[in-house]
Formats: sequence, structure tokens, C-alpha cells
Amino acid sequence: MPLKRILAGPVEDAARGLLGCELVREDVVLRIVEVEAYAGPEDTASHARHGRTARNAPMWGAPGRAYLYFCYGMHWMLNVVTGPEGVASAVLIRGAEVLAGMDTVLARRRAAKPSAQICAGPGKVAQALGLARESDGLDLLRAEGLHLRPGLTPGAILSGPRVGIGFAVEPDRLRSWRFALAGSPAVSRPRIAP
Repeated sequence: MPLKRILAGPVEDAARGLLGCELVREDVVLRIVEVEAYAGPEDTASHARHGRTARNAPMWGAPGRAYLYFCYGMHWMLNVVTGPEGVASAVLIRGAEVLAGMDTVLARRRAAKPSAQICAGPGKVAQALGLARESDGLDLLRAEGLHLRPGLTPGAILSGPRVGIGFAVEPDRLRSWRFALAGSPAVSRPRIAP
């Protein structure tokens, strides 16, 4: 199934569909191994919970757009917009494996040596790709600049609750909308179960 069609579907299906896909920017290629799904205003864990704002406006855009936000005054976080245009939902890219461009990733992450965990965490993913505000709203389905392309077809997928959403109501905190490729050493901690 084409990536655009997968991303146009329900956010939890789009999240699973992004596992194994590749993010490409310059010489860096990352395989997506961990994601979290966030729905619209009805999801109290979502940035869309208070409606449309200047910050979250890309979430209401066309599927396949980038939604970047600055977290804790330190890290950019990359999300892929999903669902039909006008319906806010996005998938946070939580973890990735480096397929190409490790030297660039090491320089951007200021790391001394390669590690399976070098892109285990959403801030690390955005840093490895060299992302900042100018990437917010980009069409990731265009094969230029930062883009997304199909990759490995996932085998077993793990799921569990999302991370860092203590402010959300309990049903949303417990929702199993965090997905990861089973067996990937790049999945962030704490690990999730099958």
C-alpha cells in the first residue's frame, strides 16, 4: 500500500505503518523503529487537545507533513502528520536505527563512537537529522531535502503506553499507542512488551 494512503488512515494504523520506513536528509538515512500516535482534540495527550494554535497548526495539514516542536527548551521533536487534512493527528518518531551517514550523525549528536542507542529517543532522532524550526510543515513525501520513504516491512510489533504524558486523563495515559519493531536495539527505554 502506498505510504500516502497509509498516512491518510487512522493515526494508530499510520503509526504502525511508519515502522520500518526510512527518514532521509542529506547523507543520513534512519530506519524508524519506535513511534507514538497522537490523535486530535479528543486525545488529552495530544498537542491538539486545546484546539488549533500557531504551534500545532501543521497537525491539521495534509498527511505526510512534518510537525516539529521544541521540547523542554532543548530538543526538537519530529512528528509525521496523519489522517485526512483538517483532522489533527500526528505520529512522534521516538527511535531510529542509522542505516547511512553515521559520521554525520556522530558529529550532530556530539558523540564519540557509534551506538545502537544513538537515535533512541525523539530528541536524538531530530538531532541526528539536523532538524530545527525550518523543517516544520515540510512535505515528507517529496523526494527532496528531508523526506520519508518506504523501507523494511516490519515483523513483530510491540506496543505499550506512551511516554511522558502524566498530564493526560487515565484512559489516554493507558492507551497502547506506542509501537516498536521487536528486536531492534534502537528502541528507547523503558522497553515495551509484545
